[in-house]
Amino acid sequence: MPLAYRVAAMNAVLLVTAVVVTLLVLEPRKFSTVAVDEAVVLAVALALVAFVNLMVLRRVVRPLEALTALARRVDLAQPGERMPGAEPTSEAGELALTFNEMLDRLEIERREATGRVLEGQEAERLRIAQELHDQVGQELTAVLLGLARVQSRVQPTLHDDVMVVQESVRSSLEDVRRIALELRPEALDDLGLVSALAVLCERFAQTSGLIVTQRIDEQLPELDPASELVIYRVAQEALTNVARHSGSERAHLALRVQGSELVMTVSDHGVGLSADGHAGAGIRGMRERASLIGANLEIRSNDDGGCTVVLSVRPDPARTGS
Repeated sequence: MPLAYRVAAMNAVLLVTAVVVTLLVLEPRKFSTVAVDEAVVLAVALALVAFVNLMVLRRVVRPLEALTALARRVDLAQPGERMPGAEPTSEAGELALTFNEMLDRLEIERREATGRVLEGQEAERLRIAQELHDQVGQELTAVLLGLARVQSRVQPTLHDDVMVVQESVRSSLEDVRRIALELRPEALDDLGLVSALAVLCERFAQTSGLIVTQRIDEQLPELDPASELVIYRVAQEALTNVARHSGSERAHLALRVQGSELVMTVSDHGVGLSADGHAGAGIRGMRERASLIGANLEIRSNDDGGCTVVLSVRPDPARTGS
């Protein structure tokens, strides 16, 4: 039962008890011979007082009910939702203001913790990519050179076998290079975001058979390295989801300027979002990366099937103006 009804019921019981006790104390004889019309008037008066009390209580308790509903649905992965009208003019307003301040602290702590985790992940990705490229890649290259020397010395009947081994090693070397590029895109560091996205689309087309079209505006605002990395990782995860789960043969990536925001979209024409709306680890990761730079991530279903991932980034005015 809602709090307002519980308090109103207790007040009604206290009111009736007070009236009965008052009549017994002041007019005990009249209480035993009370007329029917007087009883009706008394009952109507008590009901009217109880109704007014309920209305007042509902008005007083309504902010608490709204605060309870907000506390149940608030999600730190989608920050920004606050209790409106939080002013220290009443106990309920003071509680709402304190709740909003608590959400501010929690979101800041979550953003900082997420930033540290993602920064550690990127550092570890870079370390592993460098080791794969410098150590494993060089060792496989040395094996290829050794096999080339062996092929010229072995019997002709073994040439085919040596060539099969060479192709296997060469394929493994390409896999190592591909994994190293996925772990830390060199194009993003050397050539910038636009070239890195173009390379990403080409690589997905080669490895997964997905037909990826792209449309990128020529004049893009300057972004800080953290924002460029978030855009790249969200595009990478979105294309991965299309290749693995959508069942679509095509995907479209767009990066354009809309007003004061830089908007990236990745869309497909597959099966769309799951019926239960469950967000997997990939979607949660995209949301966490977006919240790290204050960007907005939206995933919506298309009218003609499939879904679209929309990432809206607001560039730094100081950097853009420079």
